[in-house]
Amino acid sequence: MHILYIGAGFVGACSAAVSADSGHKTLVYDIDERKVTMLGSKDRDTIESCLFETGLGELLVRNQERISFTTDYTQVTAQLDDCDAIFMCLPTPEIGDTGESNLSYYNSAAEELAAKLAKRNGGEQSNYVVIVNKSTVPIDMVDRTAEIMDAAGVKNYGIVSNPEFLVEGKAISGSLKPDRIVVGAWKQEDFDVMRQVYGRFYSSPDCVYLEVNPKEAAAGKLLANFYLFNKLAVCFDVIGRTCEGFDDVKFEQIRNILSSDKRIGKWGFYDSLYAGGSCFIKDARSLSHQLQTVGQNAQMVNETYLANKRQLELFLSRAKKEGNIDWRGKRVAVVGLAFKRDTNDTRNSPSIDIVRFLQDEGVSHINVYDPSATEMFQYDFPPTETLEYMTHEFDAVKNADVVIIATDWPQFRGLADTMIAELENRPLIMDGRRMLQHRYSDLAAAGFPIIAVGSPFISS
Repeated sequence: MHILYIGAGFVGACSAAVSADSGHKTLVYDIDERKVTMLGSKDRDTIESCLFETGLGELLVRNQERISFTTDYTQVTAQLDDCDAIFMCLPTPEIGDTGESNLSYYNSAAEELAAKLAKRNGGEQSNYVVIVNKSTVPIDMVDRTAEIMDAAGVKNYGIVSNPEFLVEGKAISGSLKPDRIVVGAWKQEDFDVMRQVYGRFYSSPDCVYLEVNPKEAAAGKLLANFYLFNKLAVCFDVIGRTCEGFDDVKFEQIRNILSSDKRIGKWGFYDSLYAGGSCFIKDARSLSHQLQTVGQNAQMVNETYLANKRQLELFLSRAKKEGNIDWRGKRVAVVGLAFKRDTNDTRNSPSIDIVRFLQDEGVSHINVYDPSATEMFQYDFPPTETLEYMTHEFDAVKNADVVIIATDWPQFRGLADTMIAELENRPLIMDGRRMLQHRYSDLAAAGFPIIAVGSPFISS
């Protein structure tokens, strides 16, 4: 099949790579020249320095004959005559603090596409094409997309909602072995096209292939992300608070008790300083806005969002309350800048708010480190005399008065041994991911005070 992707972000690039691997001729369009150049470089390391997704570089290099990236819209226009499916992979960020989705990127791309679609096949529009909403969009977006197409005179088309349920950092493995694919359409003709797009998965016994209507598909995406977000918020705000409030109640033991109940399940028991990333917060806010717009109660959705914000605020406040820290003039290490491990994505990373907090509190110096997300983080925080980017986690913690662990990179588990053996001073350790929980007693015995999510204050 001939498939076009509009947008080369995490969703677009990973989905396109799998389409090419499935044997489809794939073209990816984006306006970001740097991104397009790097993704189309045919060099694995260059690709993954742009989008850090394990396996993405290898997949794009292996399928380079079937996939290309471009910023030239004339190439898009040229493909429309025989294009089978067009995946819309545009950003839909929140407008301020309203919860409403900013659809300007989507609408602009859809309007430009519609003008060209109306002229395909010499104006005859003989080729049937399916427009696929891959982005997380409002529930009624299928109607808005149709309005844009109809206004431009587009004919012989269908609209599908095919939301992405992938986990960043595991997007390629998740795309190659998906647990489910959800296709929402009104017409059998559109379902038939999508069955060809996903031919390798449609008949697979290992993949649940669900065909629903497009509004159900869009709602399912928002509700799935809210449900997962809510599980994390409950873990932070109830389970974590309980473990922090009582001595001799260890979070990992409570997790084992709860997760062994099949009715509860194992996912979501990650006590952390914050749930960030591109999806959970934005989608919860969007769901709340849409519910309130149609007159429904969104109190639980809003409380989940507030519980997540409260988690980071409470974590940082413990430094003064329990550790007797006066931030002014302190040297602080922030270890981890990505919103989670295995990605270079810093969208809604807790480290963004942490660095702003530290700057407002008047610390003298901030050392920051991340194995993959430094370049992304520098868009928000260019290096200065007081904000320094380090090349190793140990370089970041040397001479620090406070060490904040903000991302769950596995290598950070080794910091305990290094700090005990090599640090002359004994900084306050603020473990926002429980990365050092296996060594809390050893660290405390060596003179390190510890504030950790899911634990009372720990000292010698």
